[in-house]
Amino acid sequence: MSEQRRPLVSHIFTADPSAHVFNGKLYIYPSHDIPHDGEDNDDGDEYRMEDYHILSMDNPDAPCVDHGCALHMKDIPWVSKQMWAPDAAEKDGKYYLYFPARDKDGIFRLGVAVSDDPAGPFTPEKDYIPGSYSIDPAVLMDDDGRGYVYYGGLWGGQLEMWQSGSFDPDAHRPEGSEPALGPMFAELDPDMKHFKTEPKHLQILDENGSPLTAGDEDRRYFEGPWMHKFNGKYYLSYSTGTTHYLVYAEGDKPDGPFTYKGRIMEPVLGWTTHHSIVEYQGKWYLFYHDCELSNGINHRRNVKFTELTIHEDGTIDTIRPYEA
Repeated sequence: MSEQRRPLVSHIFTADPSAHVFNGKLYIYPSHDIPHDGEDNDDGDEYRMEDYHILSMDNPDAPCVDHGCALHMKDIPWVSKQMWAPDAAEKDGKYYLYFPARDKDGIFRLGVAVSDDPAGPFTPEKDYIPGSYSIDPAVLMDDDGRGYVYYGGLWGGQLEMWQSGSFDPDAHRPEGSEPALGPMFAELDPDMKHFKTEPKHLQILDENGSPLTAGDEDRRYFEGPWMHKFNGKYYLSYSTGTTHYLVYAEGDKPDGPFTYKGRIMEPVLGWTTHHSIVEYQGKWYLFYHDCELSNGINHRRNVKFTELTIHEDGTIDTIRPYEA
């Protein structure tokens, strides 16, 4: 097994890594799994994360440093529990940490916190981003300086519950041949703390130009969106959830539509798959998590990474995580 496919840290459980290059170093923004003896369920109640520890490496071969707690839920007025998968972005020397959490009514919202240092600590805004909901924010800072946020997760992530435009916990879940729900997309305001545009669902199409269906669990969107650019094209990657694949789709614009292209990674040990893709000094890397350290306990995960092969036409070789 590649040395890169070892847990980055073992003194805490980490998951959902969002990796970026800031100031020539790799910074990883994971969630922090808290061990407990509760049971798993489809609503994700076992994921009880309360804070964020930011990790960094001087380069892919260097040791990983834990910079300690950068933000805790007790310091965020609107949060009640479950600080799930975050992401970060930089603009004009400021660093912005985007994160999901349940508000006082138990509804997932997206928050933002600001720092002068990519390792934090971060100071949160007093309220969540107006108009935000669901989970798994991922931010792309485009070449022209515009920022875009991608987000949303099914089931416990509550994405289905917003189909009417307001929160409905009893909303119908698309199934079978019904069109699958795509992730949400919005352009960020120049202040990086608000949506500039009305959020909308992204379209993910099959090879014939038809929307992927809810029953196509090998390819349809479930959670964990990520966006990277390669040779001027936009690549939306995400988790299929129930089938445990990481897959990707290609588009010409940041808001698509996107055409499904293939698998990035076969299933890992553990139920969820959540990742990021980053370029460092001409090489591409996939950051992900599995449950190796806990022998398969879903809410005790560990972040790993491995080199990613992206061909000139944008296609990505499929990784089989436990093969040499």
